[in-house]
Amino acid sequence: MAKFAQVAVYVPGVNDQFDYLIPQNWQGRLKPGHLVEVPFNTQQVQGIVTSFSETSDFPDIKEIAAVIDDVPVVSPPYIKLAKALAVTFFQPIPSYLMTMLPPGLGQRSDTLYKADLPEELDVSTLTSLQRRLLETLSQRGDLRGRQFDHIFRHIDWRKSIHVLIKNGLITAQPILPAPKVKKKQINTVRLAPNLDIKSIEDISFGREGSAASERRRRMIDLLIKEREDTEVSYIYASTGASSADIRYLEKQSLVVVNSREVIRDPVEGVSPEGTLRPNLTEDQRSAWQIIKKEIVSSSPLPTLIRGITGSGKTELYLRAVEQTEKMGKQAVVLVPEISLTPQTIQRFLDRFPGRVGVIHSRLSPGERYDTWRRARQGEFSVLIGPRSALFTPMPNIGVIILDECHDDSYYQAEMGPVYDSIEAALTFGKIIDAAVIFGSATPNVDLYFHAQYQHWRVIHLEKRIAARIKGTDTISSISYLPLPSIDVVDMREELQQGNRSMFSRSLQEALKIVIEKRQQAILYLNRRGSATIIFCRDCGYTARCPKCDFPLTFHQDTHQLMCHTCGYSRKILKKCPNCGSLRIRQYGMGTERVEQALIELIPSVRILRWDADTASGKQSEAIILSHFKRHNADVLIGTQMLAKGLDLPLVTLVGVIMADVGLNFPDYRAGERAFQLLTQVAGRAGRSALGGCVFLQTFQPEHYAIQYAAEHDFLGFYDADLDYRRELQYPPFSKVIRFETRDLDPQIAKERAVDLASRLSEKIAESADKTLQMVGPVPPYFGKRSGYYRWQIILKGNQPELVVPLVNLQDWRVDVNPPNLL
Repeated sequence: MAKFAQVAVYVPGVNDQFDYLIPQNWQGRLKPGHLVEVPFNTQQVQGIVTSFSETSDFPDIKEIAAVIDDVPVVSPPYIKLAKALAVTFFQPIPSYLMTMLPPGLGQRSDTLYKADLPEELDVSTLTSLQRRLLETLSQRGDLRGRQFDHIFRHIDWRKSIHVLIKNGLITAQPILPAPKVKKKQINTVRLAPNLDIKSIEDISFGREGSAASERRRRMIDLLIKEREDTEVSYIYASTGASSADIRYLEKQSLVVVNSREVIRDPVEGVSPEGTLRPNLTEDQRSAWQIIKKEIVSSSPLPTLIRGITGSGKTELYLRAVEQTEKMGKQAVVLVPEISLTPQTIQRFLDRFPGRVGVIHSRLSPGERYDTWRRARQGEFSVLIGPRSALFTPMPNIGVIILDECHDDSYYQAEMGPVYDSIEAALTFGKIIDAAVIFGSATPNVDLYFHAQYQHWRVIHLEKRIAARIKGTDTISSISYLPLPSIDVVDMREELQQGNRSMFSRSLQEALKIVIEKRQQAILYLNRRGSATIIFCRDCGYTARCPKCDFPLTFHQDTHQLMCHTCGYSRKILKKCPNCGSLRIRQYGMGTERVEQALIELIPSVRILRWDADTASGKQSEAIILSHFKRHNADVLIGTQMLAKGLDLPLVTLVGVIMADVGLNFPDYRAGERAFQLLTQVAGRAGRSALGGCVFLQTFQPEHYAIQYAAEHDFLGFYDADLDYRRELQYPPFSKVIRFETRDLDPQIAKERAVDLASRLSEKIAESADKTLQMVGPVPPYFGKRSGYYRWQIILKGNQPELVVPLVNLQDWRVDVNPPNLL
């Protein structure tokens, strides 16, 4: 029997597993995946058991202090996944394991600070920050370190508090907060089982005629009527009784008080709409045979569905889940945005009523905890959510589906450990022998390349399915729709002809016609990086780096143009070097400006805005979509969220206000991202027999991304972009690793970057991999984020990962093939 457990401890900066003695009462019962509390140095910390051994190489082994959950929080396959991701992305194993827990269950150790002030204190010797720290503790009482982080955001308060501790003015105590989530219990009441109902009239409920006596009698009458456990909240509302009345009746042995668990289910109020199960088209049937073969295979190959918008990819996902359910297994369906979950949930609830779980960050901690527990117990046939759903433990997964797999949000960067959901899904699929299905109208170039050259199953769906005609119990007759026509509007010509509006004349006319016909339109705006691109309004020339061929970025503080890839800089242009024009401008605008301009053009128009400002609430996306689907607005104005799998039959017009913005980022994926966004947002038009058209407004109509987007030509774009990447040796022809450091002091961030660059240069010179190249150090495009100054170094080559473990990366974050270098 194993005597020692290896525990991955949840301590920042610690990437190791430690031996602990198994308590006597857990011998033979402790399993891999159990969440435990263990001593670590002077702290009590949480950790997850990963394995066991009979012996240990270390003396004086400490014992596990407590087992927090009787049931393992993760299973062995998830532990294998965490270890694999830790190797690939250079992150601590515990950080991935703790990501698999619902918020509130996993807790990190902290420090509790208490003020210990003398009666008379001379504050003249203290700094301003030290005085603020003492005042905060005096006013608010004892505080934890993470509370100070929130109060003193972007301020290094720890150095000051250590001085106060050294001087005896503050005490610090290590603590481990208890889990914040637990099962929800409600109290119920029922009649005592031996109560003779016939004798109720003779029972005294208190002083005759008193208000209390009347309340208690009404309560007994209600319980006689209900004849089962009744929630106390219903009793209070129906009878006016109070908890004191319940205690009185319980003391008289007239009622029995119980409690029961209530499941917090986020889809409890969502009812199936009874959508009929459609017959498959000929293309779908061929695709389904390929997918089914992989699902039932013991060693399935990944499948990539490249299907144009409206080609029926979701129906194939539903069939895949049905087949998986027949095999006694579960499915995980990932969507890129929370905004897509209401629409996706409805489709799956219609097919799998009562067997759908949903998990995402907008749920309450209680909802996430209960969904996580039910998923762990195998209560769902399918679990739907953004990337974190992949880390929600399920006992027997048969298929993993990533819808809109091109989306950058599948890459976890800012919050928690770094990982790519595509890589994680492929890795996990191999571990558990599950089928992995990717779907997109515009898959990433490197993903499509790997699918071809690693012999995945690649499916092409090129026909857009129209509304189907209902039969008896299925939808039988099928027709097809053309993709919307796309008109590329050269805004240079519009300016030359005197049109100073943000709307081209053709778009203005189309908007008026759509509203007259009582149809709907979408106006799409790519806001990122607005007002930083320098270009010529006459010929469309964009200032670019002579070394990298990336657009230069204007910096207001220095009035310089700078390349955020290699650091090249130059003075701002006074005239266009291409045509000699003096009309050099910065380009950018926001959704509110678009809204105002549209009202000036068509005063009677009804408008909805969908952007980060208007869609911040828990149900905001669903509410906005619901209003638009019910035709409570004529035009929907929005940003990136509009480019994601929305099915809006009344939308016959899509206008892209600034097709150029995405093209001008200093990033090798700028063209790909622009092509994907334009293609996806164009796909919102013409999804019914009403037809549709799209206007792409641009100052660079000759750019290959815009040209291929206008033709709905993914394969043409793929070939062109692949040539571009081959020439510059970017993925898929190399691997890219980005090193990023941040600091409140810009000079410290720069010095740290220069130091790492020097150490990396030495290791590159010693490496046998002669393909290695280092770019930087240089501030990225967004040089400051959340108050912190950023510097980065780019390493690319065949095997750059071999260099990473050779250098000390304290204070650095590492991204492997990040979705952008901005």
